Amino acid sequence: MNNYTTSLAGRTALVTGGGAGIGAAIARTLRAAGAEVRTCDVDRATEPDLVCDVNDERAVAAMFTTLDADLGGLDICINNVGVAGPTGTVDELDPTEFDRCIGVNIGGTFRVTAEAVRRMRRSSQGSIVNISSTAGHFGYPLRSAYTASKWAIEGLTHTWAMELGRFGIRVNGIAPGTIAGPRMQGVIDREAENLGVDPATVKARYQDQVSMRTFVDGSDIAAAAAFLCSDAARFINGQILSVDGHTETLRTSFGDDTRAVSDITF
Repeated sequence: MNNYTTSLAGRTALVTGGGAGIGAAIARTLRAAGAEVRTCDVDRATEPDLVCDVNDERAVAAMFTTLDADLGGLDICINNVGVAGPTGTVDELDPTEFDRCIGVNIGGTFRVTAEAVRRMRRSSQGSIVNISSTAGHFGYPLRSAYTASKWAIEGLTHTWAMELGRFGIRVNGIAPGTIAGPRMQGVIDREAENLGVDPATVKARYQDQVSMRTFVDGSDIAAAAAFLCSDAARFINGQILSVDGHTETLRTSFGDDTRAVSDITF
């Protein structure tokens, strides 16, 4: 019987949006599993290995030229980069902001994956993990651009798995739930102030959307990503793994104010 492990020793990896948050957690976990990891981010302040706007085709091409010289190939690509996009009803949205969200979240994932696949074909192996969201499974009032982009990411995951499986390249997705941490706490605090209620009440409403009544940590997403990239998952392909405690709905409202949920990104 074969003993396939979760070790990533000898693998090379790129994590987009890897300077902070989930991306940084994934990078740390892949390194701990033995992979040689490079991160990219558009925000220099996060101190990524490479500064790159994934919505810029030339910037992405230049980044991969650097990666070729640095790593000599690529085994793992984690498409984590994404922006929250505008908030409002469909008739209120700024078309420019809508297009930017779609461009970064879908276009950026496409551009990075296209370059990654060209490298992975050479070795006839590779693992691509696209970070989606529970917003890729539900309607999400006031967040048209974001939810459209995440539904698209899941469609691309299935499509690319079908295209690339015969080349030994696996493509999977992870749909995180609400991530605990300073960013989420800030959302809770702002909403509590706007609504004139206690932050604990707002937090409870968010947790009530989830069967397990909890948030998840970036480390939970990172552990799932590392597993999907390992030989232990060698026949897992074209799947979306929800790591969220089972989200039941994104239509939580506070009284009649549906805008209370508008700032959160799952």
